[in-house]
Amino acid sequence: MSFKAAAVQMCSGVDPVKNAAAMARLVREAAAQGATYVQTPEMTGMLQRDRPAAHAVLADETDDIIVKTGSELAVELGIHMHVGSTAIALADGKIANRGFLFGPDGRILNRYDKIHMFDVDLDNGESWRESAAYTAGSEARVLSLPFAEMGFTICYDVRFPALFRAQAVAGAEVMTVPAAFTKQTGEAHWEILLRARAIENGVFVIAAAQAGRHEDGRETFGHSMIIDPWGTVLASAGATGEAVIVAEIDPGAVKVAHNKIPNLRNGREFSVEKIAGAVAGGVAA
Repeated sequence: MSFKAAAVQMCSGVDPVKNAAAMARLVREAAAQGATYVQTPEMTGMLQRDRPAAHAVLADETDDIIVKTGSELAVELGIHMHVGSTAIALADGKIANRGFLFGPDGRILNRYDKIHMFDVDLDNGESWRESAAYTAGSEARVLSLPFAEMGFTICYDVRFPALFRAQAVAGAEVMTVPAAFTKQTGEAHWEILLRARAIENGVFVIAAAQAGRHEDGRETFGHSMIIDPWGTVLASAGATGEAVIVAEIDPGAVKVAHNKIPNLRNGREFSVEKIAGAVAGGVAA
């Protein structure tokens, strides 16, 4: 059964209340275009590099305005509403980078905590240590929905093919990659990584992104995308500013791709042996 999916591109600031209002406006726009599944980016609720300032406005899941607004939008619009992620306060003082999928009745159908922490040092001087503030997740799930089998990742997870392969082997037909990619890494790798994950697993990839210059000074890459199992970009957004992109998703195309190139079935177990290289007097045995 085909369905319309939307990826909502945002430029979230430091105020969760304002970001919730922006999310609501864009999600309503997506639903007006016929989308019955709508995804928002990573850190929909707030992008804030100042950790004390961030902690001052963080809430736990029961009191978070983005969680509350996401649930209300799902009911109001009769859609599956996917908050790509938002920062959730944990009891130990750390934070979860947590995504939520709400059903049309407003219930939380799935939570996903980002597994891979963005701890990197980039050429332009940007340095990120996500693990210093966030608690990494440890569980991936494939959710059976009325319209598709759906897998979940967040941003930096896209660089870890094993996570996608495990979910594809478990039956995922659609993989979700809400993100806040940096401008530098996005220019180099965003599209090629998304298309590679779609092609190598024969799945749809839906990736809603943060875009542009944010209030906290960072710059994100944008270019939200929806990609089919053959690697074709069905819809994409620009580099900056808000946007809503919509595409028709036919889960039957996953079976077609798998029949053409059945690499999920053809995979084999193998061992890896590390051996010495050339040595003086010949090649090591």
